[in-house]
Amino acid sequence: MENYKQEFIQFMLESSVLKFGSFTLKSGRQSPFFMNAGAYVTGSQLRRLGAFYAQAIYEHYGCDFDVLFGPAYKGIPLAVAAAMAFSELYGVDVRYCSNRKEAKDHGDAGILLGSPIRDGDRVVIIEDVTTSGKSIEETFPILQAQGDVTILGLMVSLDRMERGKGTKSALAEIRETYGFDAQAIVTMADVYSCLKERTDSPLTPELQKAVCDYYEAYGAEEYRGIFR
Repeated sequence: MENYKQEFIQFMLESSVLKFGSFTLKSGRQSPFFMNAGAYVTGSQLRRLGAFYAQAIYEHYGCDFDVLFGPAYKGIPLAVAAAMAFSELYGVDVRYCSNRKEAKDHGDAGILLGSPIRDGDRVVIIEDVTTSGKSIEETFPILQAQGDVTILGLMVSLDRMERGKGTKSALAEIRETYGFDAQAIVTMADVYSCLKERTDSPLTPELQKAVCDYYEAYGAEEYRGIFR
């Protein structure tokens, strides 16, 4: 596993973004872990977060794109932080863009804020996590409406590796439905592998069993058996 991925896992723990225990998700599933990107609240955290996203995006998509698009609302600071990190780490100025939930009819009018999206632009979408792909359902037509735009891919911070609407993971469903790539900085398999052998790990033997049981029940078909 790349060093930056191990550092990101530790960063999520230190920031209280990734927690282990017993959590009821919006889906009603009882999960032994929970990720809340809203816990990134300081300037130093956002600076580091942007750097992790930039490294993962560079690994998968290089620098050959024009716009980082962060869907409202959580995607807005992610797109800004990652665009700044790209400039610092790779000397490349990429533009950021986000959507508004409601179109503005005066001043900086329209549905978008940040950079306009133009014909020929290559876009990477950036989000915190996706479990159902609902935000992409809203984002995809917005980007298509801007003109001849190529979506290179989606980058999220954590791939939960559980079933989306069907039997495959949400990221796999996005790839099949929309025809563009979808990746994550780390997967839950990365997290499990990184933490299970650590003496100071929050992932106790009891929680390790709970994680394995959770994926037996809700794991995406392409990952079946990976946590045994």
